[in-house]
Amino acid sequence: MKFVGAHVSAAGGVENAPVNAHAIGATAFALFTKNQRQWVAPPLSPKSIDLFRRRCEEFSYSPAQVLPHDSYLINLGNPDRDALEKSRNAFTDEMARCELLGLDRLNFHPGSHLNKTTPEECLNLIAESINMALDKTHGVTAVIENTSGQGSNLGFTFEQLRYIIDRVDDKTRIGVCIDTCHAFTAGYDLLTPEAFIKTFSEFDRIIGFGYLRGVHLNDSKKGLGSRVDRHENIGLGLLGAEPFRMLMGDPRFDGIPLILETPDESKWPEEIALLKGFDREI
Repeated sequence: MKFVGAHVSAAGGVENAPVNAHAIGATAFALFTKNQRQWVAPPLSPKSIDLFRRRCEEFSYSPAQVLPHDSYLINLGNPDRDALEKSRNAFTDEMARCELLGLDRLNFHPGSHLNKTTPEECLNLIAESINMALDKTHGVTAVIENTSGQGSNLGFTFEQLRYIIDRVDDKTRIGVCIDTCHAFTAGYDLLTPEAFIKTFSEFDRIIGFGYLRGVHLNDSKKGLGSRVDRHENIGLGLLGAEPFRMLMGDPRFDGIPLILETPDESKWPEEIALLKGFDREI
């Protein structure tokens, strides 16, 4: 079964996210558990935690259908020690927030070397950061999102994601999220059935579908291998609708949150209906 939704607003409190997801016909959703533009936020109130849990139950959202996203400020591979410490503290706090909300995963961008250290040293810092956060929290999986490789961002190859996984101590609490736009602009072709099969066979060989904990469903404004991260609404970009039809028909993507981060939010109900229609075709 496919769980399809979008990264919805949690303005006014995390408890509003399940309501907003239900309103657009989503069977999955993503959210920020705090203001993603700020390093520090007030603790979640008992009232918000209780309402969030009750509304998830009311609208039939299990933890397997929710993919929280951490703050874009966080860089777990920052070569500056003070900045790294700040990121590690913020990441651990966000993992703890997920734990309080009864959620079992947190999606994050791995990190950037900022042209101040080697990619390998940065990847080692990212793995070390994950281990530290896992040691201080319980029951929440750290879900690494692939990137486009824009600037000094790492995690744009399956090999880099695997490198991090191999250095995480608790393999039961590490996973990955594949963003279709990021994969395409990083150089992974998804345009034809043959290309789609090849890309995900490579993913399975290097990482393994057993680690897949979510997908971001985004078309792309930029081309294959451009290394530029610019999302587009489904069917309006250079990927077109066909890769999403293939993904929705592939049982390897069952049972995890499939999340839209497309730019025109007004199209989300239409896109969710389209994707659900692809699923029903099979």
